[in-house]
Amino acid sequence: MNVNYNILSPFELEFSFEKLLRHYEVLVGSDDEFISANAKRVLKMADQSPELRNGFNDSEILLKRKKEIGVILQDLFSPLLTKNEIKTASLPFHDLIFNASQRFKDIIKAAGNDFELKVKSIPQDDMYIMACSVILNALYDYDLNFKRPFHYEIPDENGVTRYYKILYNADFCEVVPKPDTKQITEEDYDELLDNFENIDLWKEKFPPNSYIFKGFVISNIFDVTDDQSISNIKSNLIGEGQEDCDNFMDDFQEVFRSLFGIKDLYLGFAIYNQADNNFEQAPGVGLKSYLLVDEARATCEAVLCQQSYNKIINKRKYFSISDVSGLYKKLKGKAPHHIKAFYKQGIKSVILAPIANESGLMGVLEIISKTPRMLNSINANKLVDVMPYIISGIERSKREEENLIEAIIQQECTSIHPSVYWKFVDAAKQFLRDKQKQGVNVSFKSIVFDNIYPLFGQMDVKGSSNARNLATQKDLLLQLSLLEKIVEKIIVLENLPIYEQLLFRIKQFEKSLKTDFKVDSEQNIVAFLRKEIEPLLKFQLEKNKNLKEDIEDYFSKVDSDINLIYYYRKNYDDTIMLINKNMSSLLDEKQEEAQAMHPHYFERYKTDGVEHNMYIGEAITKQDSFNPVYLYNLRLWQLQVMCEMENEYYNNQHLYPLTLDVASMILVFNQPLSIRFRMDEKQFDVDGTYNARYEVVKKRVDKAFIKGTEERITQNGKMTIVFSQKEDELEYLQYISFLQSKKVLDENVEILELENLQGVTGLRAIRVGILYHGKENDKAFYTYDDLMKELKT
Repeated sequence: MNVNYNILSPFELEFSFEKLLRHYEVLVGSDDEFISANAKRVLKMADQSPELRNGFNDSEILLKRKKEIGVILQDLFSPLLTKNEIKTASLPFHDLIFNASQRFKDIIKAAGNDFELKVKSIPQDDMYIMACSVILNALYDYDLNFKRPFHYEIPDENGVTRYYKILYNADFCEVVPKPDTKQITEEDYDELLDNFENIDLWKEKFPPNSYIFKGFVISNIFDVTDDQSISNIKSNLIGEGQEDCDNFMDDFQEVFRSLFGIKDLYLGFAIYNQADNNFEQAPGVGLKSYLLVDEARATCEAVLCQQSYNKIINKRKYFSISDVSGLYKKLKGKAPHHIKAFYKQGIKSVILAPIANESGLMGVLEIISKTPRMLNSINANKLVDVMPYIISGIERSKREEENLIEAIIQQECTSIHPSVYWKFVDAAKQFLRDKQKQGVNVSFKSIVFDNIYPLFGQMDVKGSSNARNLATQKDLLLQLSLLEKIVEKIIVLENLPIYEQLLFRIKQFEKSLKTDFKVDSEQNIVAFLRKEIEPLLKFQLEKNKNLKEDIEDYFSKVDSDINLIYYYRKNYDDTIMLINKNMSSLLDEKQEEAQAMHPHYFERYKTDGVEHNMYIGEAITKQDSFNPVYLYNLRLWQLQVMCEMENEYYNNQHLYPLTLDVASMILVFNQPLSIRFRMDEKQFDVDGTYNARYEVVKKRVDKAFIKGTEERITQNGKMTIVFSQKEDELEYLQYISFLQSKKVLDENVEILELENLQGVTGLRAIRVGILYHGKENDKAFYTYDDLMKELKT
């Protein structure tokens, strides 16, 4: 078969031993009789097969002339070194090997019958250009260095991947242009230098099969498994983003198997918490801790024995156990925690390697094997060369974790919204520049946004204070009724005046709760329970077995943290929490759509409901792209989304532990204002005395009454829009008309005046009913009253 079949290359490959035979022709004249005689023998053998000198490309001739080729190559493949050297003879840029040392043959045999030897992947285009660079250097005397390292990856008899580096000896080959091959000019060369990636240009200058490569190459191969493993560990640990790869940990483990030459090698890792002197499981890295097994954390003293603790924690040296089972049996039931843990997990040998830098111990790398004596104090020293990279990797991982935590805190715990983050970045850069110029006495510039428009909205739980008080009443009455029954039983068993007096006080508390619940009622009852009732119950629990069941039942119903029954209040608290969670999630989801329309500042916070602030304007977008149409669009979006939140809540009200009503309100402020980031409070606030009026209205308006009445302006089932300017009224009436056509709002529109607030006069409001869409696939639209009736059926 022609060796050039299915190969795209500027070379047409030919086997030839011509250059090697020329060396023997010189050696014939040697003064050393043995060397001269051997040279004559080789040349005589070669003369019997002229094609070995002239060249051929049929691989069948290799088999036919195997004996002759063996004689010609005998000096290059010494029988004395054949079991030590890893050496082959082959064609370049081709996987065909026609002669090899015994050690190479043994390596291939151990790899298995299904192993296919290939040089570690180099892109086909790169191989083509590499061949072109050989031509430029050999025929045109250009010093073009495009050498790439060649490697084999070959599994050993245990299936562990070993790495081999290939060094080519090209002394016995030559490059010959074909008669019609176009010569490369200086201009061609200059053009190629700047067009490495243009493979079509290279093929134009060096067409396929335009040169003859005649001869063979000798490959000297070296086992570089340790060096390559160290390099792979370095790449895996230091390379950015490697941990995101799905197979990162599997690959990382495989590299360690190659380094140690152990197929059943596994890695574990435990973080060291210096503050608590604890070992902890590492979250998210894909390595569990074999020391901790299934525990999230444990003290180092509990996990390690005195010897291992001293060596790992204090001296920061490797600790190995070469035969876990043998040691476990030898200790006869007195094995320390880590020996027991390893033994129960089927671990037979282990190395514990402390990972430490100048700041102290960061963690422990656990290298384990299911085979005895495979890991020991001797091969533990293989870690010396890789530990610096492991330390660097852990340090980088810690920095990334700190950055991630900082990002989470920024997102969850501060008011630095992405839309204004650029302003903080600019201020931080200016702070660093000022610090370089002026030294330490530099202040961080104020973060202020001028001439922006505010939007405020809230969905508030109606009557939340009354609902909370009612839940508290019910819990206290339930607790007192249980106590009343217990004290009555105590009086039957032991009729003492003091018990009758306690029963009287319990009934008095019950009466006051039902008729006159006050703010301090709970406090007085709690003090009574703690000081007088609890000591009595504990005394009776020991004294009267007949009361044990009742008293234990009472304590089982009492929350251990607050020493009170926490049932109705829990329903209330859980309901408020779920309302906040679900409505906030919906609002956040919708906010992504709004930000895509036009960037603006957004924040929301939870009270007895959900409130949100938005600010929009050119100062926030950082570009001259703001137009009032984006403000109007955001106002309409806000109105629509708050109606959606109302629908979401009422349509899923049956999922909440307690049935509560909500009421929604929007505050319209027509004048632009300024906001300033308060460094001490880590949040934005309006800036200036005039703008403070806006904050006053925000805090008080939802408690305002309709003028001349005692009716609150906010009402369940209706959207309330508070404003002060006539143009705001006209604008929002247009939005309402549009949403009425979409069956989002009802036809009943009210224009109302508000009672004056402290320092604020002239506020008015639009109040309009919200239409609810009922259950899924229900195309009917309901008013609030209709919906309540529907939900009850």
